[in-house]
Amino acid sequence: MPASRRSVADASERAIYSLICQCDGIKASDIARRLGMSRKEVNRYLYISPFIRDLCYHDEDYLWHGIVQQRVPHLGLHEFCGWYGLVGEFLATGERQWLDELRAGCASIGRSLGDARGLTHSFLDARQTMCDLFGDLRDAGVRCDGWEVAFELRIRRAKWIRIYADVLVVAPDYVFSLEFKMKDAIQQEEVDQAAKYAPYLEVVFGPAYEVVPALVLTRATDLYTHARLSNSTAEISVASGDMLFNVFDEYLRFLRQ
Repeated sequence: MPASRRSVADASERAIYSLICQCDGIKASDIARRLGMSRKEVNRYLYISPFIRDLCYHDEDYLWHGIVQQRVPHLGLHEFCGWYGLVGEFLATGERQWLDELRAGCASIGRSLGDARGLTHSFLDARQTMCDLFGDLRDAGVRCDGWEVAFELRIRRAKWIRIYADVLVVAPDYVFSLEFKMKDAIQQEEVDQAAKYAPYLEVVFGPAYEVVPALVLTRATDLYTHARLSNSTAEISVASGDMLFNVFDEYLRFLRQ
């Protein structure tokens, strides 16, 4: 069961934000017309919505634009990532080059690299897990090279919206938000952390995608289960690195085709 759909934006705010992010510039009057809303109501959202205030802007002609586009590829997403590219590009990038690019990207987005040795170890641990996952997907006949993959997502452009993810994989119809821990046991606070930003990512990626949060324990083996969120009946997937393949199959069902 996916994480609970805690509301972080009402239906009108989501609709306005999504329309802006699907267009190459749109005026408030056109937003109102296309969504069947009053101009006054649209203007209110344009200036009070946290998502629009942080992740949209208007130009000198008062055309509104989204920083992260809601279409493939998701133009603008790279501005908030330590490393972003297609799966095929990721697999073709050597470890040293990838790590150098990730460090440079983290510096540009304000991701602290203070614990350099520990972070390097965790970065490479996540990289190897994802290399193994995409290799397994390829072996299963899944055409994943055109999927998008992002490491160290940090959306915090201003003061309203904060969204973090260790790894994002954007596949057809689904965005997998993966929280990595170099551990072998499930801890409740880390289960909750893995699901924390899923409702926000749902707004950013729009109605065409379901966001799937998961906790990945890279020191565990042969683990694939579900864990319940605190104060909720909702559950998320928890997997060891060698079983992460199953999280993707649960939704994409490529083994059942």
